[in-house]
Amino acid sequence: MPALRGAGAALSSAAGSFFRRLASPQIRICSTASASSVRPVIAAKQPFPVDLAAGKRYAWCACGHSQKQPFCDGSHNRCAPEISPLRFKLEEAKEAWLCGCKYTKNPPYCDGTHKEDFVQKADLHSHPQLC
Repeated sequence: MPALRGAGAALSSAAGSFFRRLASPQIRICSTASASSVRPVIAAKQPFPVDLAAGKRYAWCACGHSQKQPFCDGSHNRCAPEISPLRFKLEEAKEAWLCGCKYTKNPPYCDGTHKEDFVQKADLHSHPQLC
């Protein structure tokens, strides 16, 4: 899967948010930057395979509370208001593996972090509707 990294990625900051555009204009990301110590809950111990459409806006759940994984259903407003979803829009359609453990270093894409002991030994968040 193509990743959100690469030479020439531009990053600019304005009013606490960031906008990143890759050298190859595959994806745009707009998200609120946060220095919060609040940690996401582990929604799954494996990634979610998805077909992403070109031009469609997506909101990847970053808190782990959504019942519509891997996408946001607004549960963060009630359960984890300090954690915002990662909103993105692809310029070209593609298949992708979106992170389910919420600890990827390459959001929203899986980077294999779910294979680490702290994820595999953790309890899954079994009642997303209950915070």
